[in-house]
Amino acid sequence: MAKITDSLIELTKLENLDKIKNAVLEIKNDISNLKADKYGVLKIEQNGATIHVNAQFINNEFAQILETKTIERTKYYIQRLVKSLTEIKTSKLNDINLRLWKQYDDILTDSLWIIDKRDKSGAHAASYWGNFVPQIPNQFLRRYTKKGEWVLDTFLGSGTTLIESKRLGRNGIGIEINPQVIDLATKNISKEKKQFDNRTEIINADCTVLSYEETLKKIGVKSVQFLIMHPPYWDIIKFSDNPNDISNEKSLEGFLSKMGNLIEQSYKVLDKGRYCALVIADKYSDGELIPLGFYTMQEFLKRGYKLKATIVKNFEDTKGKTNQKELWRYRALVGGLYIFKHEYIFLFKK
Repeated sequence: MAKITDSLIELTKLENLDKIKNAVLEIKNDISNLKADKYGVLKIEQNGATIHVNAQFINNEFAQILETKTIERTKYYIQRLVKSLTEIKTSKLNDINLRLWKQYDDILTDSLWIIDKRDKSGAHAASYWGNFVPQIPNQFLRRYTKKGEWVLDTFLGSGTTLIESKRLGRNGIGIEINPQVIDLATKNISKEKKQFDNRTEIINADCTVLSYEETLKKIGVKSVQFLIMHPPYWDIIKFSDNPNDISNEKSLEGFLSKMGNLIEQSYKVLDKGRYCALVIADKYSDGELIPLGFYTMQEFLKRGYKLKATIVKNFEDTKGKTNQKELWRYRALVGGLYIFKHEYIFLFKK
């Protein structure tokens, strides 16, 4: 690759546009002979290091160079491509190389997330009722954390977030009230191949009353760099018989009180300037829509968080509705209601 970038740099010294473009075409053809992996990624050696470059990205860059009309614009695009291949520019929040920002086309930046089907690769499974799609933590961990940083999931469930943490080289902490679910999560996470020197900590506790400062101190962790919460949507699904389980809370006020305490205590261990994501939906009760998501969002704002984004994500039929589509449609027509096909993801900054 050093040869390729050196050749590109030499082209910027020429003053004949046709000669430059002919040479660029030769370089493009040379790169086209390199074999990309199944994800369309090229592995290119550069000064003893391996650079991973999306084949489509680099082809588009060459195409843009070849379509230019002036020598000034041609040289500008060549210099930009050289920087993309030789320099790394990241922010304080993540490992995204901004020199190659165009190749991160799978990272969502819109506030409407349409995810057609869940990721079932590796250790991910959809057997646990109520777990969210792996794409949610994947998006946030890549966007708001760096390798080696700590992620805290206060409602671990079957372990989706910690599987993604393990896969992406982040350290993960998961809190779960149900011992049986912890067994499931532990098995799921162990199935994910370890590729990095990162840690996974699973704690059996009620996340709504936990002292997070003391808990992290016990495992030798000072603070976390990202928080994610996917609580039960109040009592829509009963996750256990434990009376302390927030899904067994009798009243909306009780649910919000428990969430408020969780938010307040976990806030203390999140680094300043870092982010927290809440995944939640609304519910119907006695024919009335309860805006559970917005009520819970207010609990964050009361405790010092700043709201950075409201994302609406689609979801299709749940396990409980899969075989009852017509019944739910009938209920909607009779009751003047609408069937939920979305949930909210609120993103907060400390």
